[in-house]
Parts: sequence; structure tokens; C-alpha cells
Amino acid sequence: MNYDVIVLGSGPGGYVAAIRASQLGLKTAIVERESLGGICLNWGCIPTKALLKSANVFEYISHAADYGIKVGAPDADFGGMVKRSRDVADGMSKGVQFLMKKNKIDVIMGSGKVMPGKKIEVTDDKGEKQIVEGKNIIISTGARSRELPALNQDGKKIIGYREAMTLDKQPKKMVVVGSGAIGVEFAYFYKSIGTEVTIVEYLPNIVPVEDEEVSKQLERTFKKSGIKIMTNAEVTAVDTKGSGCKVTVKTKKGEEQLECDVVLSAAGVIANIENIGLEDVGIVTDKGKIVVNDFYQTNMPGYYAIGDCVPGPALAHVASAEGIICVEKISGMDVASLDYGNIPGCTYCSPEIASVGMTEQAAKDKGLDIKIGKFPFSASGKASAAGHKDGFVKLIFDAKYGELLGAHMIGANVTEMIAEIVAIRKLETTGHEIIKTVHPHPTMSEGIMEAAVAAYG
Repeated sequence: MNYDVIVLGSGPGGYVAAIRASQLGLKTAIVERESLGGICLNWGCIPTKALLKSANVFEYISHAADYGIKVGAPDADFGGMVKRSRDVADGMSKGVQFLMKKNKIDVIMGSGKVMPGKKIEVTDDKGEKQIVEGKNIIISTGARSRELPALNQDGKKIIGYREAMTLDKQPKKMVVVGSGAIGVEFAYFYKSIGTEVTIVEYLPNIVPVEDEEVSKQLERTFKKSGIKIMTNAEVTAVDTKGSGCKVTVKTKKGEEQLECDVVLSAAGVIANIENIGLEDVGIVTDKGKIVVNDFYQTNMPGYYAIGDCVPGPALAHVASAEGIICVEKISGMDVASLDYGNIPGCTYCSPEIASVGMTEQAAKDKGLDIKIGKFPFSASGKASAAGHKDGFVKLIFDAKYGELLGAHMIGANVTEMIAEIVAIRKLETTGHEIIKTVHPHPTMSEGIMEAAVAAYG
């Protein structure tokens, strides 16, 4: 079987790359060992958002009296929430199957291994092998949950994000190790439906990649909701011999013991680059990632890599953008490289977090003269009416040129607002132009204009 492009892995990098290749007239195949859509559609972005929506609805019903509505005490049907999440994921995966057919992309199910000569050996679930050959190979094998030395995941008491989505029963107590997006989203979900949750974070702040003010705001809100937070803390051991878990946490004050039913290891992800033939082909890797140039070409001609298995943010929308750029370059189009300084990051706990560009600290570390504007949602009519007054919009401008260096938001629906900032930065719009852009009232989004107004006094 000869193809113009063969994509190894069908996550949001792989399947988008395959579709774009087909649109550009390239004969395309995709190799997938598990489910079309990869982790994002099946075990990541999509099913977690379904769970979080269930948590939102449960919280709304629990606080119905605040909105002048009388209802009985709600009961969280954990199994029902998990089933809905799986149904949503299955629906999305079927959608990708349809897109493969519509775009005449051959789907080859099995584990793929790249070979010299621009070939992939595919082994199906019966152990039968076939070899497919193409002019260009795109490696898009994604990533998996990182295992820490003190947290060997057994899938029952010490779990990763996959098991956290499909537990048989709701735990009474849970310890979440790591407070990145995965950690805080699951902490919020389980706490909102009644699980006692403790977050253990090695660094001084939760959501450590975010602006410090955002981290502090989320910590305040989480603590108010009853989530216990331990920062500057490290899990050194977990004893799983009894009915539950005994977690040893090392802090500045000494060691502390926590008891829980389940420990969720949410300490980031690690790229899937083992046993896929990279060494056989001679593809160079560094620090657990495949080394590529600005257009995702590896050191070996005809072999490319995109998504979580290359350096850069491990985000679905980044993988998709990389896949399109990679394929358009292969097809001979004149394309620009991706601006990694203008990638939005979103966290879907409640309150939500969204950010792009430099944090205040990063701007100061660069020695830039900056103007900062903040608008608290406590002053927003829409936030008050909705009953979600926690949070703020924070904008960081270059004082000399008016360039918007970074934006950091925490509050209801801010993940829907960040794209405005990404477009503003892409178009090199200044603070004065944002001030003169009339925003609708009452909305959460007018907080962006108000923050710009505040920055300029």
C-alpha cells in the first residue's frame, strides 16, 4: 500500500493532519492502536468536560435557593455521571470515524512501528503484521500519565486520569498529587459531588504555570469550598496494604500522614516514544521528546512528528495547529511557523482559568516596563446576576508600545473569552485600541475592556 502521507496516531494532531492532507489531494492513511480521536476525545479533553458539566449542574441544583428556586436535596448519581461522560466520548469518536470516511482516509487499526524506507509495520490485536509504505510519515503518538517513583499506579488505589474517569464507585476521600489542569479539574469534580479532597503540590503555588495572582485566587476559592491544599509538599510513600491508602507527605514542617480511599497521580504527562521504531530509523530524541524543526521535520528526511511527542505545550489545539502546518509544508504551500508565545491555556475547574502570553513575573524578569490593569468580577453586573463573582481579568501591557504582553483570567466562562485576547495579540492591537473597542453590556467579556481602561488610568 503506497501513500503520500501516513499518520501514526489519531489524536487531535493526527486526525486533523490526516484530514488536511486529504483535502490537499494527498493519498492518506492513519494508524491507530486503540480508538480514533486519541486521548483527547476518548480519555481527556472531552469526557472530562462532560464530568465537569455534571458537577456544575449538581452545584447549581444544590444552590437553587440562591436563585429563588425551591427543590429537594439533590443526590449525585456517580455511575450516571460516568456513563454520560463515556457516551459523549463515544459520540465524538464516532464523529472522527465519519470524518475519515468522508475524507477517504484509510484507517489501519493496530500498533505501528516506524521502519527505514518510510514504512510502518502495523501489528493488529491478533498479532498479525502488515507493512504500509508512504512518501511522508507523521508521528503523532501523544502522551500518557507520568508515573512518579513513589506513586506506582495500580489502577485501583493509585490511579491516573483514565481510571479517575471510570471508577466503579465514588471515593469518600481522595488525595490528588499535582495541581496542573488535570489535578485541579478532578479535585473540583470530586469535591463538588461530596468527596473529601486534598491536593498535594510540590511547588509553592497550585496551577504553577499560571500568573501568581490567579494561583492565589484559585487557592482561596478551593479552600472556601472545603478542598485541603498542601503546597511545597511531596508524597514520599503510599501504603496500599489496608482497605484504603496511607499517604506520607513531606512538608517544611515535617512528615504528615493522610488517609484516603484513592490517590490520583496528576503529575503531568510523558511522551509515547518508546517501542515505535525511532532507534531503527535513526530519529533523534532529546529529554523524552522527538527533535523537530519549525515545520516538524525530524533529522531523517520524510519523517515528521507533531503534538505531545515533540517539545512545546502538550495541548490538543497545539497538536492540531502543528498537524496543519506540517502537512501544508509537505504539500509545498508557503506557510508560517507557529507562534508558541501566543498559545492559550485553559483549565476547566470552577472558577475556570484562561491565559495567554507572559505572566507578570515573566515580564519583570525580562526587565520590561509594564502597565497592569485588573478588573474584578465582583464589579461585573453579569457576574453578579449569574451568581459567579469570584475572579478577575488581568492584562499586562508594554508601557512603551502598548503591546498586550499577557492576559490572565479566572472566573466563570473565561475559557470562552480568551480567544479575543489571542486574536488581539495576533493582530498586534494596542491597549488604546482595546479601550476603544465597544464591548456588549452586560457580559463577562467587557471585563477585558475594563481591565485595559484600568491599565491606562
